[in-house]
Amino acid sequence: MKYDKLYLLAVGTLVMFSCSSKPKAEYETTTVEKGDISTTVTATGTIEPVTKVEVGTQVSGIVAKIYVDYNSEVKAGQVIAELDRTNLISTLESQRANLNSAESSLAYQKANYDRQKGLYDKGLISANDFEQARLNYVQAQQQVVSARQSVKRAETDLGYATITSPINGVVLSKDVEEGQTVAASFSTPTLFTIAQDLTDMRVIADIDEADIGEVKEGQRVSFTVDAFPADIFNGLVTQVRQQATTESNVVTYEVVISAPNADLKLKPGLTANVTIYTLEKNNVLTVASKALRFSPKQELIADDETIEDTDKPGPKLWVRQGKVFKAIPVQTGVSNGTMTEIAGGIQAGTEVLAEMVFGEAPMEDATSNQNRNPFMPGRPNNNRNQRSGQGATRR
Repeated sequence: MKYDKLYLLAVGTLVMFSCSSKPKAEYETTTVEKGDISTTVTATGTIEPVTKVEVGTQVSGIVAKIYVDYNSEVKAGQVIAELDRTNLISTLESQRANLNSAESSLAYQKANYDRQKGLYDKGLISANDFEQARLNYVQAQQQVVSARQSVKRAETDLGYATITSPINGVVLSKDVEEGQTVAASFSTPTLFTIAQDLTDMRVIADIDEADIGEVKEGQRVSFTVDAFPADIFNGLVTQVRQQATTESNVVTYEVVISAPNADLKLKPGLTANVTIYTLEKNNVLTVASKALRFSPKQELIADDETIEDTDKPGPKLWVRQGKVFKAIPVQTGVSNGTMTEIAGGIQAGTEVLAEMVFGEAPMEDATSNQNRNPFMPGRPNNNRNQRSGQGATRR
């Protein structure tokens, strides 16, 4: 019973104190000033050459000679490898022999056809014998055509034994060694990978479906790579691909970003940490966004302070002139959440109110502190006076 009376006395004293006096308010201000506003989308991507060609072979055989290695610079048409030609040459000679035989047969069948035609015209042989001679002649002609195509195919296969570079570039990979057998029965095996120009690279970035709507061609991009953490590389969005990729229920879209590489620091395969600037406005009037959310409350200010609001709808900023809180209607532009563009209504350099705090606790904690049990210990280190914000000061 004794403790209950003490508790009631303490609660009554606290209520009387809170009702009889208002806590001393302090105000954070921020300055309306010129600045830059930007919104960004971040992602990761992979650095690749703009043009990369996988060089293979269309014929099977043993790799007889390799003339290039990793990082070798090659020219278009330069011989980079050769396959053993023994079997290919043998096949070509066999097809040429078949062609000679077909041509000899054609010569015989033509002479026979001419002879049979003369006899048929004189009525000395039957129509059946003449038609048979004509058929043999036509078939001999077709055999010659087929044999010539076989020779041409064998010559082409022999040409495939010499592997040449299709472009000017640098050899990125070499997937075979001399003496190795390559089989082209079902698919073309890759022998080399050649990048055309390592001074002109690109980044393939995966952008989340929630952000892809903000990404457009021509937007500025900056990115870093772990190999050179102190360097910031710049590029532009050159393509937003429409094909979606779904992995673990996450939908992403590929965005192609140019990556000039004059100093050859960027290497194929490096992971890039990409920042795409989806919105940029430079040298515009800005203010901290929280200042547009500030509004003084009569019950929270001192008794001798007054509020001069405005009847105009829309956003407003508040200034304090002595003991008067005055609202200034403004026109706003773009915002990135932290800073907002001010399109008109106020001059640069004006200090506006951003937030109201009471003593050692912010305004939003003042009411909750009144409802706290007076016998419960307070939160340690509950000093939240320091607030972040561009140009924010305490008044």
